Amino acid sequence: MPDLLLELFSEEIPARMQRKAADDLRRLVTDALVEGGFTYEGAKGFATPRRLALTVSGIPARSPDVRRERRGPRVGAPEQAIAGFLNSSGLGSIDQAELRSDPKKGDFYVAIIEKPGVTGEAMLAAALPKIIGDFPWPKSMRWGPASAEPGSLRWVRPLHSIVATFGPETEDPVVIDFSIDGVKSGDTTFGHRFMAPEPIKVRRFDDYQDALQGAKVVLDADRRKDIILHDARDRALALGFELIEDEDLADEVAGLNEWPVVLVGAFDQAFLDIPPEVIRATIRANQKCLVLCDPKSGALANRFVMIANIEASDGGKEIVAGNERVIRARLADARHFWETDQKPLPDHESEAMRSAAEGLRLDLAKPLDQRMAKLAATNVVFNVKLGTAKTGQPKLGTQGERVERLVRLARELAPTVGADPERAARAAALAKADLTSEMVGEFPELQGLMGRYYATAQGEDASAAAAIEDHYKPHGPGDTVPSDPVAIAVALADKLDILIGSWAIDEKPTGSKDPYALRRAALGIIRIALENDLRVPLSNVLAEAAKQLARERDGEYWIWGYAPLDPHSNLDRRIVVSPQTEVFPAPLATDLLAFFADRLKVQLREQGARHDLVDAVFALGNQDDLLMIVRRVEALGAFLDSEDGQNLLASHRRSVNIIRDEEKKSGESFTGEVSADLLTEPEEIALHDAIETAEADAAGAIEAEDFAAAMVALAELRAPVDTFFDKVLVNAPEENTRANRLRLLNRIREAMRTVADFSRIEG
Repeated sequence: MPDLLLELFSEEIPARMQRKAADDLRRLVTDALVEGGFTYEGAKGFATPRRLALTVSGIPARSPDVRRERRGPRVGAPEQAIAGFLNSSGLGSIDQAELRSDPKKGDFYVAIIEKPGVTGEAMLAAALPKIIGDFPWPKSMRWGPASAEPGSLRWVRPLHSIVATFGPETEDPVVIDFSIDGVKSGDTTFGHRFMAPEPIKVRRFDDYQDALQGAKVVLDADRRKDIILHDARDRALALGFELIEDEDLADEVAGLNEWPVVLVGAFDQAFLDIPPEVIRATIRANQKCLVLCDPKSGALANRFVMIANIEASDGGKEIVAGNERVIRARLADARHFWETDQKPLPDHESEAMRSAAEGLRLDLAKPLDQRMAKLAATNVVFNVKLGTAKTGQPKLGTQGERVERLVRLARELAPTVGADPERAARAAALAKADLTSEMVGEFPELQGLMGRYYATAQGEDASAAAAIEDHYKPHGPGDTVPSDPVAIAVALADKLDILIGSWAIDEKPTGSKDPYALRRAALGIIRIALENDLRVPLSNVLAEAAKQLARERDGEYWIWGYAPLDPHSNLDRRIVVSPQTEVFPAPLATDLLAFFADRLKVQLREQGARHDLVDAVFALGNQDDLLMIVRRVEALGAFLDSEDGQNLLASHRRSVNIIRDEEKKSGESFTGEVSADLLTEPEEIALHDAIETAEADAAGAIEAEDFAAAMVALAELRAPVDTFFDKVLVNAPEENTRANRLRLLNRIREAMRTVADFSRIEG
């Protein structure tokens, strides 16, 4: 069967767009084939800096003929119905329709619609111009004289040529004939811009890929990336070093080169006095180069790996020298930032700086404290900007006000996580100080890390310095969580403040939109608690965060920056705590706790926990202690993997089904106390006694937070429940006896609800 080869050759395609564009091209063409009645065996898209390419194999030469029937209105129907039927079925008159009879509904019209198949060549010639014209580039442009015409082609960069061939392996393929904005399809492509710029005639994908390889173009992006990493590792090893892996950068560089050539350069050893992360960030950001290290010590080497797009006649010496000059200048800038950030600020003794330092107990003799005072004194708005009130005041205050909240909250949380309150407060006071540093201004991705370096340089406690970096963690699912108690206290304070503030001003995630990364903040709190085995009572810590967010006015607490507004305005939002109860409003608390519950469910399911077990535990309504919820789920899963667990679950279902049926019939509820006087059969007496014992033992185990033991206690019910169902007639003729036995069955349900809602468990 025929194959399709398609290539769209243009100027440089940005590296970040290439992979998605190749996938979009594959999707759009294959969707068009399927919609046109064609099947296909396989399809793969490719991208280089100058071309998008696609191969689709196993396309039928022609689509099948289609014959279908469309039922129309009954004979004698109104003219409007007849006209609509003719229009939708493509008939010229009602005489072209067939008459059919239905014994119940009478005579009606049927349109026989026959659609002959089309050749694959014709179908693609019609579909490809539209696909190219409507291609979903994130950014696109018009060019040349045609750009002035309405509806002219928009492409990521000027489109120069199109290859479009179609045919079976045994024959010469045909060119799918079409043009778009003066660019006509053909069978000619071009190789490397400098090393092989001559036109190349191609037939189908195999000779196309081989021809490009011979013309110094590696078509497959994954293969270009493999070449880069393999050659870089070999060059590093030959020099006695080791490559510091950077998958994202290797991906990007693979999108910048059609023929990657690995070269090695060097920089002045003296620059190694700068933190290694700064050197990496500088070389990465400015020259897209990888760096090397000593394989034994892990220390950064004064070497870097660059990727050229050409085999230079001098072996790459000029290319290396040019990159070395640029990197030398950029590293000199970085050293200037590093040294400047550790010097006193010129205005550090000003009245504004002193006033700002007083509230945060900063030491203006220290450079990092000066930078925090500057951040507070300049009234920089909190960087997760969530909007402004009508007064123009930021809803959640300035960065300085936010850091004041973090200091108080970290101090309050410290005992809960085993941290020293004053160290936690000190770390929180400096946590955002590096935001005003020269280095973070140049490389924002180094925030926190530079704060740790500068804190260490001015003699801060090691745990406080580490907390400045770690309080941002985890950045994502693959990132580690802080483990030092001081860092944990500051990290929790930072994330809780964002969450409670966002909820208080009604800036919550909606659907797939989460512009302030609130889901990530909640998951961060969950992971910090679980991975450090911490008891973090959510209601208490959220209430504390809300209290710090609020400011007292006339005996009530208000959001930072707010004044009482018109009572009908939605900005008049009194929240958080009452001086008497210190509890924030129930709707706010309930909604935020539910948000945490949803995030915890996601986390547990990603870890492999059964969704029904998670729901069974959450159904109890205890969503406050994250660690205890997880332990319940784990214990429940282990219990249900046992024979006793499965059998008891079956008995529970039988009990619940009987109770529900009887409640539905009688309209009664069987939740009352069991009357011991009405228990006459030995088996029901034994079951009653077993429930009493199991309830007491399970309650004691739960009190001791030993959920496995609680499950063992419930497992003791298996035998007496089975015997009860074998020997005792639940629906006894005597009404009192029947109701009492139903209440006894309900006791089974209630006993098991001490650990989970077993009615939500599947299987």
